[in-house]
Formats: sequence, C-alpha cells, structure tokens
Amino acid sequence: MQENNIEKEELKEEMDNSEQETTEETVEQEEITEETNCDDNITDINEKLEEKKLQDEIDKVNEQYQRLQAEYANYRRRTQQEKETIGLFANEKILNDLIPVIDSMERALEACEDKEDSMYKGIDLVYKQLQDTLNKFGVEEIEALDQEFDPNLHLAVMQEVIDGVEANKVVMVLQKGYKLGSKVLRASMVKVSC
Repeated sequence: MQENNIEKEELKEEMDNSEQETTEETVEQEEITEETNCDDNITDINEKLEEKKLQDEIDKVNEQYQRLQAEYANYRRRTQQEKETIGLFANEKILNDLIPVIDSMERALEACEDKEDSMYKGIDLVYKQLQDTLNKFGVEEIEALDQEFDPNLHLAVMQEVIDGVEANKVVMVLQKGYKLGSKVLRASMVKVSC
C-alpha cells in the first residue's frame, strides 16, 4: 500500500508538474500573444504616423504648388498690363510733339475768313486727318468748358467772379488739353470762376 501511495503521490506530482507546465505554457502563450498584439499595435501606430507624415508632405507640396500658380498668374497679369501700358505710351513723345501742330491748325482755321475757300477746306481736311490719327492712338481732348475745375486736368491761369456761375467752374478754355488713356499729355489752360 505504501507503494500504491508512493505511486499516487508520484502520479499526483506528475499531474501537478504537468498542470504547472501547462499553466506555464499558457502564460508563455499569453505573453507571446500580448507581445504580438503590442508589436501589431506598434506597427499600426508606426504606419499611421508614416501616413500622417506623408499626408503632411503632400499638403505642403500642394500648398507650394498653389502659391506658385498664383504667383505665376499674377506675373502674367502684371506682364500683360505692362505690355499694354508700354504699347499705349510708346508713342507719347511723338504725340506730344503733334499737339502744337493741332493748335497751329486750329489757329489757321480761325484766321480764315472765307470758309468756302479751298485753302480753308484743305487745312480743315488735314486737321481732321490729324485728329483721327491721334484718336486712333488713344489721344483724347480733355473736356473743360463748364466742367468742375480739376487740378489734375486743368491749369487755371485766370480767375473771375461771374454772376450766375457757381465757384470753381471752368468758364473759358484758353488752350485745349489732351490725355493719353488716363495720363495727361497737356493740361487744359483755363479761366475759372471764383
């Protein structure tokens, strides 16, 4: 019986050892599973961080691209405006030199007494051609008579108090003014009411 007891004890011991080994294996497997889960979580986190980093880089590159596009559009617009301005004002010196010729022709037309004379008709024809040419290049006469005095467009050389006319009105044009687009080539010489 003692042998039987010993065998039982040995068997019990073996079972305990076996249970302990199983428990240890289970604990080891759980630890491995936990490590694997941790590794998976770390991998997921690293992938997400990498994804965010890449997305940030893409966003940065897109922003740079959009800025570059906007700068290029501004450059093209500015260049186009400069070309138009250069084209408009390229002939400014010649046009300025032609304005006194128009003044001389107007004085010649005013001096002619016979409006049916061939000389008057010839001067009038050349005067109109010259005006048409200047208009084609964008030269316009500055409207002055009965207008509000504007120091940007008019040059006041005389002032006079006139009944029935409000102050600061142009009452007489002594010399016509001309502008090229928005640029004044020559201001109108005027008499202003005060």
